[in-house]
Amino acid sequence: MTSNPEKLTCAEFQARLPDVIGSGEDARSHPHLKSCKLCQALLADLETIAEAARQLFPGVEPPDEVWEHIESALKKDEEKGKGGDPPEPKLEPQSK
Repeated sequence: MTSNPEKLTCAEFQARLPDVIGSGEDARSHPHLKSCKLCQALLADLETIAEAARQLFPGVEPPDEVWEHIESALKKDEEKGKGGDPPEPKLEPQSK
């Protein structure tokens, strides 16, 4: 494997690309991309796919009350669990 980032083969660069992207580093500034049109195109395609995926599932933060309710329920479950057996699951009949 080549240690000089400017001399990486496409295969070496592409093998490192997930780590570069995952690190938060700006992949576009990688020295290999200065001279490699193939990898420039690959990165552009990956960025397009990632943007399309973000638009499919936009991040929505639930209201604070939801987290407070979850925290409260967990605390109640912990308190119940300290005294013995875990609570019985609630089974509801399924409608046909």
